[in-house]
Amino acid sequence: MNLLSTGVAMTSADAAGRFDPVGLEEAVAKAAEAGGFSGTVRVTRRGEPLFTRAFGLASRRWAVANTPDTRFRVASVSKTFTAVAVLRLVERGRIRLDDALVDHVREHMPHLDPRITVRHVLTMTSGIGDWFEESSADWEAEWAALTASHPLYLLRDNKDYVPLFAGKRPHFPPGERHLYNGAGYILLGLLLEAATDRPFEQAITEEVFAPAGMSTAGFWALDDLGPDIAEGYLTPATGLTPYRTNHYATTPRAAADGGATCTAADLTAFNHALRHGRLLGEEMTRLALTPQVPEREEKVRGYRWMYGFGLTHLLDDEAGIVRWGHTGEEDGVSARLYHYPRHDLDVAVLGNVSWSAGDLGWTIHDAITAT
Repeated sequence: MNLLSTGVAMTSADAAGRFDPVGLEEAVAKAAEAGGFSGTVRVTRRGEPLFTRAFGLASRRWAVANTPDTRFRVASVSKTFTAVAVLRLVERGRIRLDDALVDHVREHMPHLDPRITVRHVLTMTSGIGDWFEESSADWEAEWAALTASHPLYLLRDNKDYVPLFAGKRPHFPPGERHLYNGAGYILLGLLLEAATDRPFEQAITEEVFAPAGMSTAGFWALDDLGPDIAEGYLTPATGLTPYRTNHYATTPRAAADGGATCTAADLTAFNHALRHGRLLGEEMTRLALTPQVPEREEKVRGYRWMYGFGLTHLLDDEAGIVRWGHTGEEDGVSARLYHYPRHDLDVAVLGNVSWSAGDLGWTIHDAITAT
């Protein structure tokens, strides 16, 4: 079963025939070398690997190289896992998309606006204040203020984030528009725990990682010594060393809004499993891969951007989906996971240096869409 839900036909023979995997791999190698990229890149076609390339060091302390099997934190790419786990509960009739979210998280946030539904937080249209406002124009200063007043090492479970946003004023009424929001996904993590009677990490492992064949994915904390895990690095403007680890710069454990640890192969396996109905049934898969709300009014890079259920969709002028997926950024972590339905390509870019995957992701995008 293939349920791309693109609004266009499956991969056209012409587009597939023009695709040049050798040229793409060469473009990746050139861009990675020019930018000093540290991480891995994996591209699969129809679920089969075209290439995986590793660059740079997993540990600068011990001079350990990244390999195709190195595991990386993936930051907000994890939101997609949370969304799929919630949709599995919807499919089973355990919850409904239009349930009042407060009915499922009352223990943690009893005064949550009862108009806010599960659908609103999945699509980031709830309007609630975030635990950190990523869209702020002065986000760097606000992040510094937050970390000064709330030590990051205390944020180890979903419930630990709730005091950071429970008392905030909403930005707008539920459903009015989209605004990127991690707090809603924290609440979805608490919903998953309540509905499954399992810790969040166990629920995601059993509901998503196992059926998707993500055999090396997990939830190692920064202070865990898990095997084959890349250290995350920041590149400060000044200092005695060119790199610093991210141990004091980001949250130590994953939460429902981000932070799982995966290989590039885990991520491309997830994409393949999602669109081929191994995680959700036919109807729910189609819904999961359908854009829901505009992310912004204006076009960016010539595309309309829409958000769905834990996925961003890029649409062309004919409303055909050119790409869907998610990005992930935190200090020492930079990740991209994309699917290109017209070419049946999956792309995973995992970096262990801050803000390193974006340019490489666009290099790959331009090489694919030029064919």
